Amino acid sequence: MSVKRTHDAVVLLPTYNERENLPRIVPAILEAAPVDVWVLDDNSPDGTGQLADELAARHPRVHVAHRAGKEGLGKAYLDGFRRALAAGYSRILEMDADFSHPPRYLGDLLALADTHDVVLGSRWVSGGGTENWPLHRQFISRAGSLYARTVLGVGIKDLTGGFKCFNRRVLEAIDLDSVQSTGYAFQIEMTYRALKLGFTVVETPIVFVEREQGASKMSRRIVFEAVARVPKLRAEIR
Repeated sequence: MSVKRTHDAVVLLPTYNERENLPRIVPAILEAAPVDVWVLDDNSPDGTGQLADELAARHPRVHVAHRAGKEGLGKAYLDGFRRALAAGYSRILEMDADFSHPPRYLGDLLALADTHDVVLGSRWVSGGGTENWPLHRQFISRAGSLYARTVLGVGIKDLTGGFKCFNRRVLEAIDLDSVQSTGYAFQIEMTYRALKLGFTVVETPIVFVEREQGASKMSRRIVFEAVARVPKLRAEIR
């Protein structure tokens, strides 16, 4: 089924059991910026997918992709990238569905995308930060970014952040079929691939807010994957 674009930018919104958040986050995104929204639902057992269909029926700027099951954040985004490119969007944004990425920052990301290839919403640059986030989660995020930055030899402060905007030329240049990471490692890999291809990457400050509704998808497996994957990225991507 073809998708009718309303704007040239689209927010990809992966969901798994986000029924409590979806009816609030989608209108907030639509109000915050001139973007379409594409919900990528991994067959949520709580009915998130059906709710997404209802939102799409009311809002022409909202589209839904029903995926077969939960395969991880990276797989969902790769599917969304391919769909967005095929639909002709020129700017493709990643964003969480739980309000941890406040929609008010969308305008900042889009404005910087006029002059940069990749824009990262960063917690760890001047003006950025976190709100209501446990200290151990802050430590994991900071340490993960420092570890990846050191091993990969790049200057990006928030390599694990998932609030970002890609110009389509970046995603067209990256071999999406070769991207294997999920979770934190997926975010690291996509930014590293863009840098190695010579694209410009800029960070803009955001305040990351701990989710109020639903359960976090963070796990030890995601952290361990990132630790193991980073050295392999440096060896694989020249």
